[in-house]
Amino acid sequence: MSPAPRPVRIGVLLWPQTPSWPEIRDAAARADRAGLDSIWTWDHLNAIVGPWEQPILEGWTTLAGWSQVTTRATLGLMVGANTFRNPGLTVKMATTLDHLSGGRAVLGLGGAWFEREHEAFGIDFRSGFGERLDALDEAVMLSRRLLDGERIERHDGRFYQMADALCEPRPVQARLPILIGGSGPKKTLRTTALYADAWNTSGTLDEVVAKDGVLRQHCADAGRDPDEIERLLTVDAILRDDPAEATRVLAEHRAANGYSETDEGDLCGSPAAVAERLRPFVDAGFTHILVDTRRPYDAETIERLPEVRALLAR
Repeated sequence: MSPAPRPVRIGVLLWPQTPSWPEIRDAAARADRAGLDSIWTWDHLNAIVGPWEQPILEGWTTLAGWSQVTTRATLGLMVGANTFRNPGLTVKMATTLDHLSGGRAVLGLGGAWFEREHEAFGIDFRSGFGERLDALDEAVMLSRRLLDGERIERHDGRFYQMADALCEPRPVQARLPILIGGSGPKKTLRTTALYADAWNTSGTLDEVVAKDGVLRQHCADAGRDPDEIERLLTVDAILRDDPAEATRVLAEHRAANGYSETDEGDLCGSPAAVAERLRPFVDAGFTHILVDTRRPYDAETIERLPEVRALLAR
């Protein structure tokens, strides 16, 4: 039997490109007070939008700080760079976050793509994208087993070795969810089908529906119900009753982060107008909407996102 239809959820991805912990701390607290379902940040060591020299805070410690100023929203990286850490360490960090937050952690993982930060800090970028995705697959498999309470007596894999590995204490959640970010059709979506509880992507409606079709085929090959996997869609949005003002604010925020590109997928306008544009994605199964939010972390957008959720839930 397929799971019941998922409720519409909405969250924010707070870019950590800031020198100010109080600024991003207060944005997370505001999102939690507003009733948003999830709060996320990046896992990068250099800025990835605009000049790389811009200040950027580290992801896991940012989540740990947020766990103490929020009470209801789930917390996660969008997404954790698998190249940065051994999967055993990652599982321990996710478990500790689950305890700090009272059972609100999500383990977001991806293959990693930003070569510059690996070169800067001497982190192995492996031989290429394919090898990084193979390492991701092995890491996610091990992470799922450890999070589920398995004692891995011996693992001699292509990338990782474990000997009598165990995750104690167990997470607060009976099943701490793993989210995979990325849409590679041959490897990333196969890993998602095998192990993930959630998947994040972006793009036009046609693009995400096509990606979803590939994921469903991988699920069929693996003998898994594809509706067990929550779909998250990342969008860029600014909420204002005046769409011209929303567009102006988005441009201002982009300039503050060192770039000026626009995108036809930008959602600028009233909650009703934004919900109308998101409706086809929700109908296609992407029921968890994630809004990119860069400094200075627009308060009106954060506080009015529940209006969009309520409209989409009708």
